[in-house]
Amino acid sequence: VKLVQSGGGLVQSGGSLRVSCAASGFAFSTYAMSWARLAPGKRLEFVAGIYTNHTTYYPDTMKDRFTISRDNTKNVTSLEMTDLKPEDTALYFCAIWFRPSTRGVDGILRGPQGTQVTVSS
Repeated sequence: VKLVQSGGGLVQSGGSLRVSCAASGFAFSTYAMSWARLAPGKRLEFVAGIYTNHTTYYPDTMKDRFTISRDNTKNVTSLEMTDLKPEDTALYFCAIWFRPSTRGVDGILRGPQGTQVTVSS
């Protein structure tokens, strides 16, 4: 299983960024996928999930500003982030959402590589 991330970076408050994840080594189209983030001094946090039928799920705190998508023809999942705030600064991880019923980080298998997103005020 490989999850290779790209995107992210530094942006000013109110700006937008996109992070993407190219998956390989497993049947991508048959798995729900997700994004999680790890901020300094905080626990891993579930950001967004997308089911195999493209239905999406966001925790209440992540709604409106984050959009997850997937392209099963390219085995890619992406997270579009808008109106970013300094508190969104974190390492963002792509993850296989192997237990969608949990709707949280307990049901994900994240890759070792994260993508840094830094939002300046």
